[in-house]
Amino acid sequence: MKAAGIICEYNPFHNGHIYHIQQTKAITGCDVLICVMSGNFVQRGEPAIVDKRKRCHAALTHGVDLVLELPFPFATQSAAFFAEGAVRTLALAQVSNIVFGSESNDLYALSKLADLELNQFSDLTKEGMSSAKAYEILYGKQQPNDILAINYIREMKQYGITPMCIKRTNDYHDTALCGEFVGATALRSALLQDQNISRYTPMQIRKDEIHTLDEYYPYLQGLLFSLPREHLASLLLMDEGIEQHLIIHAKQCSTMAEFLAAATTKRYSTSRIRRTLIQLLHQVTKQSIDSLPPLTHLRVLGFNETGRSYLKLLKQQEDLTIASRMNQIPLPYRKLELTSAHMYGLFHPEQKLNEKELQPPLCL
Repeated sequence: MKAAGIICEYNPFHNGHIYHIQQTKAITGCDVLICVMSGNFVQRGEPAIVDKRKRCHAALTHGVDLVLELPFPFATQSAAFFAEGAVRTLALAQVSNIVFGSESNDLYALSKLADLELNQFSDLTKEGMSSAKAYEILYGKQQPNDILAINYIREMKQYGITPMCIKRTNDYHDTALCGEFVGATALRSALLQDQNISRYTPMQIRKDEIHTLDEYYPYLQGLLFSLPREHLASLLLMDEGIEQHLIIHAKQCSTMAEFLAAATTKRYSTSRIRRTLIQLLHQVTKQSIDSLPPLTHLRVLGFNETGRSYLKLLKQQEDLTIASRMNQIPLPYRKLELTSAHMYGLFHPEQKLNEKELQPPLCL
């Protein structure tokens, strides 16, 4: 069976994602379509707006055959680490192609940029430059999906996976509800304003289901104010004294919006700050990430009959764990996923998300 892959968050799932699924099937001629999806928390440094099982169901209902979860350590980091985990997951699933959205839709140019060495990037960020500025110096001015694409392609080269792209038809940061396709940013904004988004998404999302980073702000303030500085400095992404920077602004600001506006600088982008807060929330240390074993498991969130048949083929691989239940995930990753589930459901106990985390995959 020929497999093609999609890297996604579906935060939330919308009509543009349906188009992406349809185009992926058309241009790859795949027998099975696999997506690797962020779980409880997403790459921009926020909780997913609705829970992953609901997003998984939407994907399976609209053409995806198998949904795999991107492990938490990769889902909540910068583009390079996000791409590393996502492409590795799809490589373990033996996909031939990965199809992604691109603002430029210029695969040749993106591939050339992907060939550039990353050593300079590390040097620039170590000097205190933001990731966004470092990318601009190395690659020129790039849009968010093209930055991800460069990192995807770089990772795909080592696995022999063929990259393919489709044209992104709307601006990543656009918040207007207009046109045939509306991006996830606009839909999240509309949901928070209690607007009707049924024209743009098949998902039915109630306002009381929505998760936001704002809910965590008092809790995060408490952690910043009470934890020893040396412990804060041991946490992932707490580098170059950013912990002191965060403490100062947390003392001055009463809401998450005020805090992010005040703490964002040329050195620390808003996304970087949000991702750092997610590591603080979960108490993820640098040491715990450095000591993670190589990724050799696939966590299955859901599948249809085609996906079930493909999983049976994957189970024949040696040194690959198909984790259909939480207790099958290797322990170091499992601890992080359990913490993530607890933190995601912290302010929504009525959703019983901890119980859902232990349930078997969805089967449609």
